[in-house]
Amino acid sequence: MNLLESAGFSRSNPYYIVKQGKINQLALAPDSQRLKLLREVAGTRVYDERKEESKTILKDTEAKREKIEEMLGYIEERLATLEEEKEELRAYQNLDKMRRSLEYTIHDKELRDTRSKLEQLEDARKGSKEGSRERNEKIAAARSKIESLEREVKELEVSLHTLQSERQQLAEDDQEMIRQRAKLEFDVKDLEESLVDDKKSKESCQRELTQLGKTVEKRQKELGRLLPRYTRQKTEEEQLNTRLKACEQRRSELFAKQGRGQQFANVDERDVWIRREAGSLSESLENKKRQLAQLHQDVEQSMAKVKRQERDIKERGEDLEQRREAIDRANREHAQLKLRRDDLTNERKELWRREAGIDQTIQNARDELAKCERNLRGTIGKAVNRGLDSVKRVVEEKQMSGVYGPLLENFTCEPRVFTAVEVTAGNRLFHVIVDNDRTASQILSIMNKQKLPGEVTFLPLNKLNPPRMEYPNAKNDAIPMVEQMKFNPMFQPAMRQVFGRTLICRDIDRASHFAKNSNHDCVTLDGDQVSHKGTLTGGYYDTRRSRLEMHRQMMEQRERLEAAENERSQLRHQLDQLEGKVTQVLGDLQKTETKQIQLKETFERQKMDIRTITKELQANRRALEPKEQSLASQETDIQSMEGALGTLTAELGTELLSQLNSGEQSEVERLGEEVQTLQQQLKECLRERTELETEKNKLENLLSSNLLRRKEQLVQEMEELSMADHRQELEMQTAELEHLCTTINTTRSRLEEVVASVDDHGKKIKEKETALDKWKTMEREQLDSIEEEAKAMEKLANKRSLLLKKKEESMRKIRELGSLPADAFDKYQGLPLSQLWKKLHKCNTELKKYSHVNKKALEQFVNFSERKETLTSRKEQLDRDYQSIIDLMDVLEQRKYEAIQFTFKQVSKNFSDVFQELVPNGKGQLVMKRAEELVPSADTEDEDSLRPSGSGRGPSVDEHFTGVSIRVSFTGVASETKELQQLSGGQKSLVALTLIFAIQKCDPAPFYLFDEIDQALDSHHRHSVAAMIHRLADNAQFITTTFRPELVEVADKCYGVKFQNKVSHINAVSKEAAKDFIEQETADK
Repeated sequence: MNLLESAGFSRSNPYYIVKQGKINQLALAPDSQRLKLLREVAGTRVYDERKEESKTILKDTEAKREKIEEMLGYIEERLATLEEEKEELRAYQNLDKMRRSLEYTIHDKELRDTRSKLEQLEDARKGSKEGSRERNEKIAAARSKIESLEREVKELEVSLHTLQSERQQLAEDDQEMIRQRAKLEFDVKDLEESLVDDKKSKESCQRELTQLGKTVEKRQKELGRLLPRYTRQKTEEEQLNTRLKACEQRRSELFAKQGRGQQFANVDERDVWIRREAGSLSESLENKKRQLAQLHQDVEQSMAKVKRQERDIKERGEDLEQRREAIDRANREHAQLKLRRDDLTNERKELWRREAGIDQTIQNARDELAKCERNLRGTIGKAVNRGLDSVKRVVEEKQMSGVYGPLLENFTCEPRVFTAVEVTAGNRLFHVIVDNDRTASQILSIMNKQKLPGEVTFLPLNKLNPPRMEYPNAKNDAIPMVEQMKFNPMFQPAMRQVFGRTLICRDIDRASHFAKNSNHDCVTLDGDQVSHKGTLTGGYYDTRRSRLEMHRQMMEQRERLEAAENERSQLRHQLDQLEGKVTQVLGDLQKTETKQIQLKETFERQKMDIRTITKELQANRRALEPKEQSLASQETDIQSMEGALGTLTAELGTELLSQLNSGEQSEVERLGEEVQTLQQQLKECLRERTELETEKNKLENLLSSNLLRRKEQLVQEMEELSMADHRQELEMQTAELEHLCTTINTTRSRLEEVVASVDDHGKKIKEKETALDKWKTMEREQLDSIEEEAKAMEKLANKRSLLLKKKEESMRKIRELGSLPADAFDKYQGLPLSQLWKKLHKCNTELKKYSHVNKKALEQFVNFSERKETLTSRKEQLDRDYQSIIDLMDVLEQRKYEAIQFTFKQVSKNFSDVFQELVPNGKGQLVMKRAEELVPSADTEDEDSLRPSGSGRGPSVDEHFTGVSIRVSFTGVASETKELQQLSGGQKSLVALTLIFAIQKCDPAPFYLFDEIDQALDSHHRHSVAAMIHRLADNAQFITTTFRPELVEVADKCYGVKFQNKVSHINAVSKEAAKDFIEQETADK
């Protein structure tokens, strides 16, 4: 309904929607019904409702007036009775006022004295509290210092243990390195001695080699001088031998020729024999030549082999020198790798020592962390501990996300506010923060399913919606707790839920002030709480049991543990890398050693090969000389055989003679002499050659078998001495010794540092233990002082309790005195208590004389008088209210009358206008019927004297107006004016429509719904109604249903409604289709 009113519809106008039959009902309605409709349009229902309410209030007021009058009568009677006792009561009252004044003064003095004593006690308590706070702060500082010192002592002891282990290890390393140094020094000494021996051996060998070289050179020179003589002599011998053989062969040939004359009978026989001999000789010659060629080939091959062996020996010698250099490089590399191995080994030992220290640190951190966790868990209930463990187990097993842990783990704050934060949160510190309620439900479901123990409370971030708090602007006195905390912004709902309502205040007074005035919970830094509801909680808070402090220490130990584990991880990474390097160096060292062995074996094998090849070369050279001699002999034999063959060939065909000719005989003689001469020369030459050859062989044997062999031995010894190369080994051993000495010095320096650190740690531990004893003594002293002070405070509390009771008693007595005279507060203040007690005693004696007096008479008289005044005032107020209600009812009735009159005038004018528009020649008017007469609406403007009254003093509107009648003329002639009941059915419908349109013009609406309003109209009247609706549609929307074509003609949009299969269907149609439908319906009817 309110929605329709806001859209422009009126509650009092019922004709926005005109149902089918409503027009006919309005046309047949009596005048009183039309008056009721007019009143509804005028909105008189509100006035009627207010009038009924006023009547109800008026009845209540009349009932209250009657009760007050009855009560006033009773009070008047009671006051008359009490008036008789007034005189005695006044005397008694004066004495009673004096008594109460004295008692008030006595009680007031006692109260002031009690308050003074209480203030003194409060000052003493505050002083004691301040002292207690200072002592607690000292105790807290002492405990903090004790914990710090104990932690430092423990760390120093751990460090001392590590240093002692390192000292022992360094001492053992030092002893081991000293043994190694002694061994190296012994080896170096041996090498130095070997080097001296080698030097001496080398020098001796060199001297012998030099001397031997000179001897060899001398013998070689002798051999060199001898060899040309020997060669010449041998050549001469060969020439003589060749010449001798030629002479003897020639002589033999001549003798043979001489003998063939006697041997053969004729020339032919001789020539046959010659040819046979020549053939045999030629064949032998060919064999000799072939042998000579083979011998030449053998000599050439032997010479090539000798040259090849000489070249091979030279190449192998060069290769041998390269291998010697390779062995030297391998030796140097081996020495460097040994030094590298020692460096890496020392570095690894150092890392092992560091790792042992870090392992000890990690173990200590784990112990401290476990201790902190035990302490923290000890402050929580067993059920909560189990619940947190169960949640952790579920989250780890199911790999759940969105679980952020207890509230405690998700914020940080300054240590100075730990106490305030902790007392504010309480066990809510262990509520678990989750992202949403579904996660919490899932965890609880799993816990229940697995029957996991414990209790847990969740803080689902999606369900937390704490109110935004307005904090007071008093930064120096009160600050919001949530602003003192650091946390991830995503946890803000949880933090505000727990801490958002709390302020941290400077002291308890300011906390009480802000809790009372700002609707916040307040807490002091000492943990005293003041609720916004008024409750106050406080007392001594043991900071040693602070959960936040325990959690802070636990996080510190966890960070320390993580840092140590990270350092150990890095150290192990370095160790792994170092192990790799050590392994690589050891592998390289092994490879180098293998390489050294291979090089030395190859070197020795090469030397052996050179020796073998040298021996083979010498053997080949010795074998070559006989071959060369055989070659010369073979060539001589060939020459002889060729000469013999030539002689035989030349003899062919010659005469066969038994004697040589003279020339040949002379030649024989000459050859004989020459043979003798050559034989003599040959014998002499052979003798000289033999002597030279003996001497040559002697020199060659001396050189090859003695001098050169010794030289070779000396050279080999020199090479072996070079291969041993003790100098290089000495250099390497010396370098290793120097490196070891450096390492020893470094180790001893470190050992000295460690020893100094051990001593320093021992001193520090003693100093810390001394300081620890001092702080523990201070803590005990402060605890003793607090205990003594607690006893004193207990006495003060007892005394304060008594004083408070006395104060309450005095205040109670003062309250029991009731109302006091105006001068009672100052009249007796100057008198001491003794005089006041005397006056009070005297006053009480006088008061005993009036024991029979009704002591409450005056009080009752005063009370009744006051009640009379109150009731009289109340009655006057009710009278005024009664008259106001009467006046209001008259005003409401008058406004109702005016509303009806105003609405009637509007509707009447609109009725005439609309009727004139619908019936151009017609005329219509509304007539208001009154109780005393019927007056047309046009004449009612001067009837102000007939005003209605709502108070009952005159006629009401309901009594004043009796109905609304309608008079119309369809021709405009006054004599033809008719009442509504005199009209036909169509005319009545038109008049009813006119009235509806007139009402609507008084209270227009944006929307109208008419259901077959033209059903009973004549055709020309339907045209008028359609035209009017079309004109009014400019400012409002009309929806009409009709079976007539007139409204269709002026419609902006037409819809057809069909009823098929018990379902209504509506569709937009054109005007032509709508007209056809109406014509068809009309035809069907």
